[in-house]
Amino acid sequence: MKQVLIRRGSPVVADVPAPQVSDNTILVQVAFSLISSGTETASLSSGSKSLLRQTYEEPAKIARGLQLIQQVGIRRATAIVNGELEAARETGYACSGTVVACGRRIAGFAPGDRVACAGANKANHAEIVAIPQNLAVHVPEGCDLESAASATIGAIALQGVRRADVRLGESVAVIGLGLIGHITVQLLKVSGCRTVGMDPDASRVRLANSLGLTLGIDTESADPLQTILTFTEGRGVDAVIIAASTESSNLIQQAMRMVRKKGRVVVVGSVPLELDRSPWYEKEADLLISCSYGPGRYDSEYEENGRDYPYAYVRWTENRNMSEYLRLVSEGKVNFKPLIGNVWPLDEAPEAYSDLKRNKHVAVLLSGSARESTAGHETPPVAARPTVSNGKIRTGIVGPGNFARAVHLPNLERLHQVFSISAVASRTGANAMNVAKQYGAARISTSADELFQDPELDLIVISSRHNLHAVLASSAASHGKSVLLEKPAALTKPELDHLIKAFQDSNTMLVVGFNRRFSPFIHEVKAVTERRAGPMFVSYRMNAGHIPPESWIHGPEGGGRIIGEACHIFDLFNYIVGGFAEEVTAVPLRPFASSAPVSDNFVATLRYSEGSLCTLAYTSIGSPELPKESMEIFFDGKSIVLDDYRRLTFYGCHRKPANSAQPEKGHLEELQSIANYLGKKGPLPMTLEEIEAATNLSFIVDGLVRSSSCVES
Repeated sequence: MKQVLIRRGSPVVADVPAPQVSDNTILVQVAFSLISSGTETASLSSGSKSLLRQTYEEPAKIARGLQLIQQVGIRRATAIVNGELEAARETGYACSGTVVACGRRIAGFAPGDRVACAGANKANHAEIVAIPQNLAVHVPEGCDLESAASATIGAIALQGVRRADVRLGESVAVIGLGLIGHITVQLLKVSGCRTVGMDPDASRVRLANSLGLTLGIDTESADPLQTILTFTEGRGVDAVIIAASTESSNLIQQAMRMVRKKGRVVVVGSVPLELDRSPWYEKEADLLISCSYGPGRYDSEYEENGRDYPYAYVRWTENRNMSEYLRLVSEGKVNFKPLIGNVWPLDEAPEAYSDLKRNKHVAVLLSGSARESTAGHETPPVAARPTVSNGKIRTGIVGPGNFARAVHLPNLERLHQVFSISAVASRTGANAMNVAKQYGAARISTSADELFQDPELDLIVISSRHNLHAVLASSAASHGKSVLLEKPAALTKPELDHLIKAFQDSNTMLVVGFNRRFSPFIHEVKAVTERRAGPMFVSYRMNAGHIPPESWIHGPEGGGRIIGEACHIFDLFNYIVGGFAEEVTAVPLRPFASSAPVSDNFVATLRYSEGSLCTLAYTSIGSPELPKESMEIFFDGKSIVLDDYRRLTFYGCHRKPANSAQPEKGHLEELQSIANYLGKKGPLPMTLEEIEAATNLSFIVDGLVRSSSCVES
């Protein structure tokens, strides 16, 4: 495999043997690794220094050299030292990727999992890395692997904020707006603090201002102490977090002068601790050191052997700090993307380091050979976000049939502060007019293309007959529109392929109406099951009810109930498990005499690479008095039961049951997720890869049920 090494202070790309999995590690195929402007450039600088310079700056090396001479003699000692100087060393400490193998003692990870990794000499710039369990965390839904590569830095910043013990409404100064400083500013904003950031680089101050900094100070043109005293009415800030590195002791004394009496100064960066006692004594200020990612750092039992600290006694370990940071990223509360200067291929690592230094980026990424999964799925690009006018998403409705009028339109009106129903297109002018009048749309049409071509519309909601879904959505994509497309995405594989390509080419958002994944109940399920150690068994029952054979649902316009409705559950299975099925079994009910189509009654089982089994029992011959849907999940000695999206009960999970008077199937939350994304406040609701996977499963199951075969891998 290829790996970046440092030789004589310069990065080189070398072909080296890939690491092997051990009992306590996972093997990760790296998607992205992070090069920071601080730590790694400093390591390059130290590596390029002469032996004389290094021994001058670190006198302890002289003692070790003399001891070595005594042990092995001067000639051999000289050879050893020269060998160390010439040796290429590993570099990197933050990366993300996909698990490809797990050691015998590993719990909680499985091949195919997306993970973020930490640790010097572990989370290297390489194609494959071996990571101990406590130095890896799962990447949550809504967080891409580029952002996940920053989990190490995020944990360092988060630990610094925790050490500062900030309170809502406090003022906090951040000295140094490098990578850690920028993330620290965002974390403090999330914590409800007013932030003052300072740096000698004016461009970094401007960047921090754009990410929520309350007051930015260019220390080359302004007096930071006087500015802070003015900002705090002469009192000083409640806390100072030093996120810079320097060889001067002036910085820590400056921090002391900025902080109020009984305030806190937290040292995150590398600074000399040469203190003038008197000012600290007079203010009775606290000086705190923040140790890297948090508790567990530098403890071999924790980091190497996977022995975790008790949750009740050590709430925030380095691993839990990493997870929490990624959660904030996934929820859009921390934005790492603006901090990325460039993304370079691993092969071009030397150019990446030069780019970082030359252009003074905060950080750059190296792109490894990995993608979002080991099944060959390519990492989907982030869909382009349209410009939202007056804070509202201008929405056009195409095909306002019964479902749209019953669900989407009332929900859009409920969310009127973020959505504006601006145009309606229907097959009949009367229907378009009626809907427009009811919901205040200014424009009506019988042509969907007119809405697609309208530059004043930001979002198109398509709720037409199933056979028109793919062609309409593809056309909307060709005009640069973001689309909410009711399920199914397509009725045939060629339609689906064309649809996916259309949105890949346009780089716009596509959300298919797989609303159950957005249900508040499912979010609770996901929160519990994503921490599981072993596979899940999921049993889902859908008492779908009878639809006459002559209904359009069963004909060419509808595609049948597997493609038209069961696709919901296949997406839900993928979402809950966190991967894509690798084997599908489907068996139909074949009654002696029944008017129900064969695709109305079947059992489908999905097997996943990490071992989980998900079964859907779909029937149209049950009593309508029985609630429509139920799900039971079994894992790790625990069980979860979902009753018709009205009641969620946990067994062995130490969580209270959740109840709702009405079914909470996620329709409203789906729209809220779209609004958050288009408003740049949240992640992409779903990826093209997820849409393609669920829809392909519906095609496979439909084919198996209608044929004599029952298994497809």
